[in-house]
Amino acid sequence: MTTRRTAIQLICATAITTPARALFAQNRAVFDHSYPLWDALLKKHVKWLPDNVQSRVDYKGLLADRATLQGVLDAWSAVSAAQFNTFSREQRMAFLINAYNGFTLALILTKYPGLKSIKDIGSVFQSPWKNKFFTLLGETQHLDWIEHEQLRPKFNDPRVHSAVNCASIGCPALRPEAFTPTQLEAQLDDGMQRFMGDRTRNRFNAATNQVEASSIFKWFREDFEKGHRGLSKLDDVWAFYADQLAPDGPSRAKLRAKGLSVRFLDYDWSLNGLDAGA
Repeated sequence: MTTRRTAIQLICATAITTPARALFAQNRAVFDHSYPLWDALLKKHVKWLPDNVQSRVDYKGLLADRATLQGVLDAWSAVSAAQFNTFSREQRMAFLINAYNGFTLALILTKYPGLKSIKDIGSVFQSPWKNKFFTLLGETQHLDWIEHEQLRPKFNDPRVHSAVNCASIGCPALRPEAFTPTQLEAQLDDGMQRFMGDRTRNRFNAATNQVEASSIFKWFREDFEKGHRGLSKLDDVWAFYADQLAPDGPSRAKLRAKGLSVRFLDYDWSLNGLDAGA
């Protein structure tokens, strides 16, 4: 009788505690969308230049923190596709942007300090962006998968081009902070404004009456002309960011009047390290 009662009690206890255990396991797996460790790494190793539109990365310092970075990346790799699909739009977008930037830094560290450009990692047969070297959402992936198969087609927001960073001086600046869902909109706006205000990459040339723009606008022109915020032509983009592109009223008026020709600038693929020129 005692044995039978003990067995019944054990069954009841198991029935009661199993859901609790499942809930506990689920709570343990809750993803922290504030990205505290990633944010701390960026604040420590990425710095704005005095112009506040360009940034540089302390790769030597980051190399010393490589184990911490790898821990962050491992946590991202542990996120399943099913869990990712429960994220909100802002959570998914922030996750993918952070992943692109984080895995790019990790890729640089595999060859640092023996490289001058991310292109040094690639070969004639495979670009660094096609190299499958990390796991994300349960599959081995490459950087182009994040940018061209996820971020660009699924979110249709051209500001993403000012958020993902290819470890090059020609790229829009890598922010010294993590992208988070609650700050995403402001961060995307700020990143685009800084990029358009960076006269080494985008500017109005009053002498030639011409817009001189980053090659990003040539390569991804279709993204900027899809109608985001009503901008359906590059002319609309120049007009929208007239205050950033030009320093004076008459030049800004010309940008807003539209109809200007554009010259796309050469892209600087030099590594965006602290020792790089401004």
